[in-house]
Amino acid sequence: MHKLFLLDAYALIYRAYYAFIKNPRINSKGINTSAVMGFVNTLNEVLTKEKPTHIAVAFDPSGPTFRHEAYPEYKAQREECPEDIKMSVPIIKRLLKAMNIKIVEVDGFEADDVIGTLAVKAGEAGVETYMLTPDKDYGQLVRDNVFMFRPRFGNNGYDTMGPKEIMEKFNISTPLHIIDLLGLMGDASDNIPGCPGVGEKTAVKLINEFGSIEKLLAETDRLKGAIKKKIEENKDKIIFSKFLATIRTDVPIELNLDELKVTEPNEEETGKILDELEFKNLKDKILKKTENKQKTDNIQLDLFSVFTTDRQEEQKNASFEDHNTIPHKYKLIDNENDMLEICDYFMTKEFLSLDTETTSTNALDAELVGLSFSVEEKEAFYVPVPANREEAQKIVNIFKPLYENENILKIGQNIKYDLEVLAGYGVRLAGKMFDTMIAHYLIQPELYHNMDYMAEIYLNYKTIHIDELIGPKGRNQKNMRDIPAEKVCEYAAEDADITLQLKNKLEQELKKYGVEDLFYNIEMPLMPVLAEMEMNGVCLDTESLKETSIILTTRMNELEHRIHELAGEPFNIASPKQVGDILFSKMKLVEKPKKTKTGQFITSEEVLQSIKSKHEIVADILEHRGLKKLLGTYIDALPKLKNPRTGRLHTSFNQTVTATGRLSSSDPNLQNIPVRGEDGKEIRKAFVPEPGCKFFSADYSQIELRVMAHLSGDENMIEAFREGYDIHAATAAKIYKETMDSVTRDQRSKAKRANFGIIYGITVWGLADRLDISRDEARQLIDGYFENFPKVKNYMEQSKETARTNGYVETLFKRRRYLPDINSRNATVRGFAERNAINAPIQGTAADIIKVAMIRIYERFKREGIRSKMILQVHDELNFSVYPEEKEKVERIVIEEMQSAFPMNVPLVADCGWGDNWLEAH
Repeated sequence: MHKLFLLDAYALIYRAYYAFIKNPRINSKGINTSAVMGFVNTLNEVLTKEKPTHIAVAFDPSGPTFRHEAYPEYKAQREECPEDIKMSVPIIKRLLKAMNIKIVEVDGFEADDVIGTLAVKAGEAGVETYMLTPDKDYGQLVRDNVFMFRPRFGNNGYDTMGPKEIMEKFNISTPLHIIDLLGLMGDASDNIPGCPGVGEKTAVKLINEFGSIEKLLAETDRLKGAIKKKIEENKDKIIFSKFLATIRTDVPIELNLDELKVTEPNEEETGKILDELEFKNLKDKILKKTENKQKTDNIQLDLFSVFTTDRQEEQKNASFEDHNTIPHKYKLIDNENDMLEICDYFMTKEFLSLDTETTSTNALDAELVGLSFSVEEKEAFYVPVPANREEAQKIVNIFKPLYENENILKIGQNIKYDLEVLAGYGVRLAGKMFDTMIAHYLIQPELYHNMDYMAEIYLNYKTIHIDELIGPKGRNQKNMRDIPAEKVCEYAAEDADITLQLKNKLEQELKKYGVEDLFYNIEMPLMPVLAEMEMNGVCLDTESLKETSIILTTRMNELEHRIHELAGEPFNIASPKQVGDILFSKMKLVEKPKKTKTGQFITSEEVLQSIKSKHEIVADILEHRGLKKLLGTYIDALPKLKNPRTGRLHTSFNQTVTATGRLSSSDPNLQNIPVRGEDGKEIRKAFVPEPGCKFFSADYSQIELRVMAHLSGDENMIEAFREGYDIHAATAAKIYKETMDSVTRDQRSKAKRANFGIIYGITVWGLADRLDISRDEARQLIDGYFENFPKVKNYMEQSKETARTNGYVETLFKRRRYLPDINSRNATVRGFAERNAINAPIQGTAADIIKVAMIRIYERFKREGIRSKMILQVHDELNFSVYPEEKEKVERIVIEEMQSAFPMNVPLVADCGWGDNWLEAH
């Protein structure tokens, strides 16, 4: 049987674009590919999972449609189409043509009408037809053989909706009643007016009672009171709204199934477009590429003989070079004499590109499988390392003087990993270092920084991927140890070679983008500091966590029982759907609750917080959720993450993740441990120092506000910090025109929210919502703030102007944040960029300052022979395990270096504390 899919192009493109709005996909050319990526992902998912026999994609025409001619205000309220979407449409059309997928578009008619016409014709012809769209209007078209295929909210699959599902969802007796519903309640997204004062619930009731809009308007004498008046006064508006809401099924277009057949794509053209977009994974999926890599057998063993793969005849559609097409010298070194010889050779060089092959991605648990080296482009060496620890150590010891040579620049991709692996074999990787991953992060912070991606972008080269050696992830994946050394050689040597080639490209880029100082003086010196912190790890009091777990689990169970009693029935508190049904369908706590696009009630924390006062059950549900998260994410999870060999918790500190320059941490993420609340305190209580040591914590006081004062040069704010005032009380005194002594707790609290909100470019509406105050009061608060700190307002406007001119903003250390959407004519898109323009220099500068402090503290500890250790960095806070006899010295060094990390117009202040655990110290 035929199976036809009809896709509503613009609806899917918009959906994809806004799904990535906070974290857009930008390629190396600076193009926002979010819309294209999301659309193509959806298309590929349909083709591979649903396996249609026929497919077409419908687009709206460029000019007006019959609805615009009848009603110029139709969709007039919509924001200007984002520029990135306008740019994406021609690319998507070009790609569809390359994939031999039919594009359907008819002048004067929207995509809805074109799909409606084709769907009805196909359904009548017995073709199983699916309309892929998030737009509820399509429900009116559903009938025998015609279904909606509607994406669920987020990325949670699809709902297939036939007549039964549509009728149940909207509580109507026929799908055609969707038109009547829209005619009565209107549709804000399309600017269909409907009847003022009639919402969905009333519309459903009226249509079920009268059967249609026409019958309702003919029999208004059956109505009473306000609803009668509304309907009678708006008859013309209702009739016209039904006209606008009706999807046409008589568009002048023929259903030609032969034209819609799913066929193989034009590989050359499709591959070319996907390469231009830098959609490596999507290209492999769509073209189902399984490239055959030539085996690297019969390697000659004399030291500098050349092993070059036979150059295969280049395929016409090959976009990248690879190890089969580029001459290279990759050499397997598996005897001691050759190892000694190449080590001596490398010792004569000024730089060394290195890589390690191991048995694990966790550096602390990894065993060496091999070492690779390169000192000249397209030439590299691979030294296999046996499983026997004693024999492995002998080989590592041959190269130890090379690794520890202070005068040789070490080059690596994520070299922190290699440093930690080698440390496990008693090697201290020394000398200046160049990490290609970190270099690229500074050049293009929001792109990918893995070697495979960079090789394609900078070298037009496709590397051998790890899964070609050990297989895809899963139960059957091999260990690197299982692969013959000859085969590993080509892969490992290529890594060292490509890393060197990338270094030669990226050092020029660092200069071009003005981030050399940031790279050489902050990020690279920070890397060994982080490596040592990761290797040190932190001690965890698991007994304390067990006790806390029992207490909180008991409390959570008690809450669950109480919530069920208040609800009058048991339900799954972890299910947003069931929570929504209880609070809004059964208990009716809100007259018009918010819903997702799929019609499910929204029960996010923000929504529940806003209705906490409505009923005690809401606060209980919020508390239950909080406890469940604490238990699952930290209290029960942390003990399982302790390394069995060291008995410590070893997080990974990531330098190349956040766009702002802040460090992040993973496995586990310690940046998100709750700071406020009694329950969050129980987690920090479990972090303890080394036996016999004290826990020392030092954190910057209001560093971002101090950076704001410095960047803006606002005299009032600078004075408050220089005089050592409580900045929030000082702000409140200025805004409310009170003396400092007269400021109330509530005024200080509001000023504090304003202080931090302004940094993030908060709006009047946002501040009103956050403080639970009226918009008028929020506006007065913001106006008062800018009246007293006028240069802060100037700074914000100047930041946006700088971004508009340059396309980016910078921290005081020249770290860039690119903002390609800053000049968008779409207010939503532009708003995100403007808020980042204000905040990125502040947050990024604060992040850079603590990095400088960490480096200086680390260096002073080494220089002054301090045995105590820096063990954690969390936002603006540094934590240490300190030997009692070094207490005064450590505190002095840490506070000195934190407070002098960068000279500003206001003092940097670090607060500190001591204790037997993190909670006591902070």
